[in-house]
Amino acid sequence: MTKRAAKGRDNLPPEILELFWALFQGLILLGPVQYKWPHYGKLQNQKIETHHCHLNKNRPPYVVIWKVQNKDKKLMEISYVGTHENAPY
Repeated sequence: MTKRAAKGRDNLPPEILELFWALFQGLILLGPVQYKWPHYGKLQNQKIETHHCHLNKNRPPYVVIWKVQNKDKKLMEISYVGTHENAPY
């Protein structure tokens, strides 16, 4: 997890933080593809394979973005956690 993502995670409301940890566990157990999450998708036109999803459907929507650093070693990095309006995509 990047420092920016960790800072965003630390600023999440408690109910959204619980959802973040559920997604985090899903990433560990199932890998980068997380179809069950709202608005999940791969981001296009990225140098590195990048995925994102929303943690909630309410306003403001909170987003998590993660990148696949190495498919063979199943290495991922969470690069952003925060509101949709500030997401870097």
